[in-house]
Amino acid sequence: MEYMTNFHFASPWWLLCLFVIPLMIWYRYFTGRGRRTMITLSDLGVLPVKRTWKEMVFPYLPVLYIAASGFIIFALARPQLSLTEEKVKAEGIDIMLVMDLSSSMLSKDFDPDRLEVSKAVAKEFVSKRVHDRIGLVVFSGEAFTQCPLTTDHNILNDFLSGLEVGLLTDGTAIGMGLATAVNRLKDSDAKSKIIILLTDGVNNAGYIQPTTAAEIAREYGVKVYTIAVGTMGHAMSPVNRGFNGEYLFAMAKVEIDTELLENIAAMTSAKYFRAIDRQSLENIYTEIDRLEKTEIEVNVFKRYKDQFRYFLIPGFILLLLGFILQNTIFRTLNS
Repeated sequence: MEYMTNFHFASPWWLLCLFVIPLMIWYRYFTGRGRRTMITLSDLGVLPVKRTWKEMVFPYLPVLYIAASGFIIFALARPQLSLTEEKVKAEGIDIMLVMDLSSSMLSKDFDPDRLEVSKAVAKEFVSKRVHDRIGLVVFSGEAFTQCPLTTDHNILNDFLSGLEVGLLTDGTAIGMGLATAVNRLKDSDAKSKIIILLTDGVNNAGYIQPTTAAEIAREYGVKVYTIAVGTMGHAMSPVNRGFNGEYLFAMAKVEIDTELLENIAAMTSAKYFRAIDRQSLENIYTEIDRLEKTEIEVNVFKRYKDQFRYFLIPGFILLLLGFILQNTIFRTLNS
């Protein structure tokens, strides 16, 4: 079906010549003028005569010429396949996802934990931002760029899928994570630059204060949407690690510096959100997606691939076959 949608004729007026085909059939088989003149040599009606295959095929020899004419007319109409390409001309939005990888992200108030849900919802968000460049910064006790800004969202999703607690020194360096993301966006020429900062804790590491990083973001025109992840009250959270390196869980109070996150968002003219379950986190990303829409001008370019040879070659083959048969096997006295 898609093949037929992209199929068209560059010179469709030649198709008007197809009316010749029924005229050829009418002239050859219904008027009698297209038949060859026959000479009766004798009356063999009283004798049993067995018709040969040549006699049976001969009346249909003109079909080769009729079919050849049809193929050639289609070839003259220049059938083509259109191969469409889209090129985004307008500048889109550059987005840096900043994700907390501290051990508290393994808390079980989300199913199966905060990190896995955050990764899954982030990938859903990325899938909606087709024309945007998106990158990924991760932080715990330190921060680094996991994926620079890219339009290859498959690679970005691979990085999101591979995120694990323990990749970095434990802790919550919100300022470091934010500053790293701002550094990736400061030289961007995009129409809009935003950061989505997701954390579940209190800043307790790093040498850059979160408010300082927020001031730098404001200077570069970067909006920082902040998301606090975690239920109200207590949650089953990692409290220690055993000798085998596995985390030990116990009920612990959920502590998130919501005031700091609210200030960061306010300083950069963005919004603060609180996610207490997967549904609320999905709603938050949906709202951010709605708030950060940009008019994208798309230029559509079409490349055409000629298909006339698939009609012209059979047409010539049928003409040649008809000519050969007419002058060899089916040769007549007046041919």
